[in-house]
Amino acid sequence: MDSVVETSHAFALSSALRERTGYYDPPAIETELARIQSEVETIAADLYGVGEDHRTAAQPGHNAAGNNGDSGTGADDEADDEDNTAPVAQTDGLLSWAVGVAFGRFDWRLATGERTAPPDPEPFDPLSAKSPGMLPDGAAPFHAHAGILVDDPGHPHDLLRVVEEVLTHVDALVSEDLRRWLQKDFFSLHLQRYSKSRRKAPIYWPMSTVSGGYTLWVYYPSLSRQTLYTAINDFVEPKLKQAGDDVAALQSKGTARTRDDEKRLEALQTLALELSDLRDTLQDLADTYQPNHDDGVQINAAPLWPLFRHKPWQKLLKDTWAKLEKGDYDWAHLAMTYWPERVRGKCKADKSLAIAHGLEDLYIEPEAAPKKTRGRKKAV
Repeated sequence: MDSVVETSHAFALSSALRERTGYYDPPAIETELARIQSEVETIAADLYGVGEDHRTAAQPGHNAAGNNGDSGTGADDEADDEDNTAPVAQTDGLLSWAVGVAFGRFDWRLATGERTAPPDPEPFDPLSAKSPGMLPDGAAPFHAHAGILVDDPGHPHDLLRVVEEVLTHVDALVSEDLRRWLQKDFFSLHLQRYSKSRRKAPIYWPMSTVSGGYTLWVYYPSLSRQTLYTAINDFVEPKLKQAGDDVAALQSKGTARTRDDEKRLEALQTLALELSDLRDTLQDLADTYQPNHDDGVQINAAPLWPLFRHKPWQKLLKDTWAKLEKGDYDWAHLAMTYWPERVRGKCKADKSLAIAHGLEDLYIEPEAAPKKTRGRKKAV
């Protein structure tokens, strides 16, 4: 069943395409799993001499007398743990997979038959670093890019265009308004799917202008200290120049501008201002931004919180940044980047922190407390 769950080590394809890699009948699989589980439980109960009454009491959903079903064991926490495995609408799953193919995460060839799925691992085989559905190391991606795609019609790295090409290539067209879905629905879905309990780890980051009219989609696995410079030089600056040229062309019409021209001119002027602000923010951040994947998604995204428009994610990152400033996460490489003196000072008294930063030479071992000696009792 996990072969259609993106975050699973068993993921192969979205549910809309899963049958292309072989047998896939969810109801039959669920029935077979339930049968096997029941058989295992019966064998275990027989081995340990568990009576029928105790077996019944141990069944899921069975409540002992007087128990109204509220066990008080943190059901909300358990629900949080299952958020990322909740069923996803088939179309959403297909589109999310197509986004993954566009970024080079997933392998479209499983859907076309150009590549066969690897055999299922044996029970005690080591866990693979990649799921069967991920693009193997060394394989050419569907679309070559530098770790950034963009919501920008006509751009060669326009995310929508690449997603549409993926869907066409695998013969899986959908009737959704895809650009609207990418702008309004996708990140909320993605954040939910790539979260578990308190751990939020989205890998596609939408960094936008204030209005959200222009969005850069950054692929976290490709994130480096050069990413923000790439965003500025290869995306924002050219777009800003294009907007400026379009504004100048409309202004040159003078009194010949139509009502539609006036509306377009106003929209372009607003876009140019927002792009200029985005460029300046990226530039301010880029000069000191040195992400390290060992710190995790949330820590690495925290300095960029002003660029995200999804309110819950932005708030989480803003709070994380405040805790970084306060010193709560001084184990992080990013903390050393921004506050080296503070972190180095802590390393002198905290051996684990010194080890985390490779600064064991700074650690000062505290002097051992002198042993107390017992005095002899006086003779009576």
